[in-house]
Amino acid sequence: MSSSHMSGVLAPVVTPFTPQLEPDRERFTRHCRWLLSQNCGLAVFGTNSEANSLSVDERMQLLDGLMDAGLDASRMMPGTGCSAFPDTVRLTKHAIEHGVGGVLMLPPFYYKNVSDEGVYRSFSKVIEEVGDDRLRIYLYNFPQMSAVPLGIELVARLREAFPSMVVGMKDSSGDKENLGKVMGAFPGFAMFAGSEALLLENMRVGGAGCISATANVNPKAIDALFQNWESKRADELQAAVNRVRHVVQQFTLVPALKTILSHYGSDPEWNRLRPPLVELAEDDAKRLVTELDAVGYRLESGG
Repeated sequence: MSSSHMSGVLAPVVTPFTPQLEPDRERFTRHCRWLLSQNCGLAVFGTNSEANSLSVDERMQLLDGLMDAGLDASRMMPGTGCSAFPDTVRLTKHAIEHGVGGVLMLPPFYYKNVSDEGVYRSFSKVIEEVGDDRLRIYLYNFPQMSAVPLGIELVARLREAFPSMVVGMKDSSGDKENLGKVMGAFPGFAMFAGSEALLLENMRVGGAGCISATANVNPKAIDALFQNWESKRADELQAAVNRVRHVVQQFTLVPALKTILSHYGSDPEWNRLRPPLVELAEDDAKRLVTELDAVGYRLESGG
């Protein structure tokens, strides 16, 4: 894999909100700084960031805040994919100007059953309008949410047309066989698993790492697995992160992550979500904490 590609563990950074449900820039920056200190990259404005509940301007202002705070842009992969390609272009240009390591790009996701031709034209139009050789796109394949799958034939066409710009993918399909198929088709492609549960599997087929919701709350342990995936401890480390993941994924992920940050970080300000998402019910929040305690979870746990 090219050294110019991003790799490792990244978190789709959860977005805190003020009582007025405006993005809490200070708390967001503080969480991003902590993640970087745990050797976790920043896939800001991903699914678990409530990105599609944020306006274009809000995303840009939050990214500006990270830059103002001196955080390392090369460790950032902002989500820039929107349904309207002018919004995607605007967000992507803004991110590139800050020197980010790459952008994570959903396909346009409102219209369903669109053709590969239509999706190809969308990505092509964005690349043309951005018009910057520094552009590095990591395709975001999440058909359960977008209902627009990014199949191998489409990826091959994009790779052939834009080999220096379409450099990787986050695959959140949950299909571990797809990891091997994509890596077999595109050696050197920077493939990120969408969950740490598939991190070891992904690394063993030549992948680049993972971009996972629970990296927000378990970054040290997940990075330990990434760093030691070739060691004799790899399967043991995978089992350890799986135990935490198994607990968390029983609940709706975004409110669960915010419950964890609120409880274990002693910061109730985290426990706000923008509609249509709502916080966990009290009984679910208690059960989440009880089950995490039972597997020995700590907010800064790790190998």
